[in-house]
Amino acid sequence: MDTILALAVCTIIVVLVFDYTNGFHDASNIVATVIASRAMTPIQAVIVVAIFEFLGPLLGGTAVANTIGKFIDLSEIEAVASMSIVLAGVVGAITWNLVTWWFGIPSSSSHALVGGLVGPVVVAAGPGHVVWGLGEFMQHGHLTGVTKVLLALILSPVIGFWAGFVIHRFAGLMLRGARPGVNRYLRRAQIATSAGLAFSHGANDAQKSMGIITMVLLIGGMIDEFVVPFWVVLACALAITLGILSGGWRIVRTVGFGIYKVRPLHALDAQLTSGAVIFGAALLGGPVSTTHVVSSSIMGIGASERPRAVRWAKAKEIVSTWLITIPSAAVVGIAAWLVLKFFV
Repeated sequence: MDTILALAVCTIIVVLVFDYTNGFHDASNIVATVIASRAMTPIQAVIVVAIFEFLGPLLGGTAVANTIGKFIDLSEIEAVASMSIVLAGVVGAITWNLVTWWFGIPSSSSHALVGGLVGPVVVAAGPGHVVWGLGEFMQHGHLTGVTKVLLALILSPVIGFWAGFVIHRFAGLMLRGARPGVNRYLRRAQIATSAGLAFSHGANDAQKSMGIITMVLLIGGMIDEFVVPFWVVLACALAITLGILSGGWRIVRTVGFGIYKVRPLHALDAQLTSGAVIFGAALLGGPVSTTHVVSSSIMGIGASERPRAVRWAKAKEIVSTWLITIPSAAVVGIAAWLVLKFFV
């Protein structure tokens, strides 16, 4: 029992570290357009974002936590072995987050978490312990497991691109002939839209860690059913907010300046689009990537205005990173599990 408790405490701490890295990794995605359009200074942006980032997990429900906490099934595996697998998977996700942050690559923390967990589960317990959900979807049209996670991750940037395209076209028509002074109001409006984006990010991303911690508590016999305790919600809200305050400024240049030249209207439309897509997914229980949605919305906005001005080479670089994140995090997660086997 002592071993189980020690592993549970260690795993929960590591999950909160992942939540923290998720925050500073994604901070740049949230504040990049605000800073690039000069609506707020970096310090002002981070303060506004941090406040609403904290409120997101507290008020955003637990639909995403339920999805993430149930896409692997370790109920038939001994508790110590199960926690070792989860611990290794989260270590894999953290490692990939740190690598991509160091090189300024806007990759997906959500993809890293999925890959990091699926890799050790398949190797240590077998593919049957991953809830793939494909059969359930084909037979009954019910989305669950990995199928639900991947569909949310794949469809959200597509929706972000076209929503950004349409919203910016509409905004352009509404402001046709407006004087340059309108930019002052567009910058002020970004206080609200950036706050909404931060709230949406907290409501979606912090729930991923909430789901993993609740899974650990269930594996260890500390709770009887999959219900997220309030202290878990609070701990994850604090961890991701601290990450936001730390900031991942290396990625600001890529998102804010490396895809398309962002002006006040572009920034406002990108924040509005991203916030709506991410929060909508949170309500439906779909874990999405803020990186994907923000980047794709900027691409859509640029494409609606001047397609040739969009730095598609940078877009290709980002997309290629998306494609390698899951297998890379899976490999690191497997390596972490092989190391843990010697100590547990």
